[in-house]
Amino acid sequence: MSQYNFDEIIDRRGTNALKTDALATRYGNPDLISLWVADMDFKSPPAVADAIIERAKHGIFGYTGPSQEYYNSIINWVDRHHNWKIQQEWLTFIPGIVKGIAFVIDCFTSRDHQVIIQPPVYHPFRIIPSLHHRIVKDNPLKLETGQYKMDIDGLKAMIEPASKVLILCNPHNPGGRVWTRQELVDIAEICYEHKILIISDEIHSDLAFSPNKHIPFASVSEKAAQNSITFMAPSKTFNIAGIVSSYSIIPNKELRDKFNAYLESSELDEGHIFAYLAAQAAYEHGDEWLTQAKDYIWKNITFVDEYLKVNIPQIKAMIPEASFLIWLDCTELNLSQKDLVSLFVNDAKLALNDGTMFGHGGEGYMRMNIGTPLANIQKALDNLKKAVDTKQMHR
Repeated sequence: MSQYNFDEIIDRRGTNALKTDALATRYGNPDLISLWVADMDFKSPPAVADAIIERAKHGIFGYTGPSQEYYNSIINWVDRHHNWKIQQEWLTFIPGIVKGIAFVIDCFTSRDHQVIIQPPVYHPFRIIPSLHHRIVKDNPLKLETGQYKMDIDGLKAMIEPASKVLILCNPHNPGGRVWTRQELVDIAEICYEHKILIISDEIHSDLAFSPNKHIPFASVSEKAAQNSITFMAPSKTFNIAGIVSSYSIIPNKELRDKFNAYLESSELDEGHIFAYLAAQAAYEHGDEWLTQAKDYIWKNITFVDEYLKVNIPQIKAMIPEASFLIWLDCTELNLSQKDLVSLFVNDAKLALNDGTMFGHGGEGYMRMNIGTPLANIQKALDNLKKAVDTKQMHR
């Protein structure tokens, strides 16, 4: 029996949560069922709140640095869960992974340089380099037997002298792929040969479902280790994104020294009291919570898949190998993207992510966050079924 109540409905309205309080601005309706922003509607592990409350009781919130226990908690977690032995000097706090990507782009590239991404993929991978006036080049993923694969030959063919960075989503968002060791080795070899630095965003790494096992990119080979910057965080894992407790892992001393000097020049490597405390508490005491949360999320995934097959067979769920996000293939509805979004928002009263925001290959898709109580998902799917049925009756 679960020790934690993931069925509890917690009203997040009025807390300035993007997921609820930005609905009116983003979707034009504050009363939609919110299944878009990639955080969960579950309470974080009690140990996180306990650590924050206990520290708050002290009453003094002066300048505070990371403790040895903080570093140890990360090192032990990554070793225990991902079989990757990292060293303390490889670690640096960063104020968010998207910000970290921007820092790498700014630190290691110039305006005439190219950044390679693998769409459909998390949209800041495209937006951030573009805002920094870098050239973004697509190496689209291949859709085979309902899952994405990397186009290794396509990557080889597209590389130019100006290609300087590849941003890897590991595991993948929105498709939920856990990349194979061979896929990671292949891109490590190619990028090492062509001196293309790899940023590996591994924020969903703790949410892989058995038998899938997340493989840290830098762990697959020495070439991967020496030519990459890995970003991890407890934020998706334990639903603490608002606390901001990300970190970089950089085995290569030359890369690390350059990146850390960039961070230090603007004091970007300094966390706040609760960032250090929350991460440590989650990593030290969150194992059982995570096990039960993943069990619950997997049941939600199974529910969505079975519901769609029985009730809305025109929509197909890409079963994620990691994460609480489901990529919905809606192409058989034969709607334009505008009409597809309208079906979800205006007819079904649902807020999901428009697939086109993830770039090439996102047309006809919607991204659904199922990190929420099952009752919310059931209601959402019932709404969607009615909307689809009504739409088809009037065609």
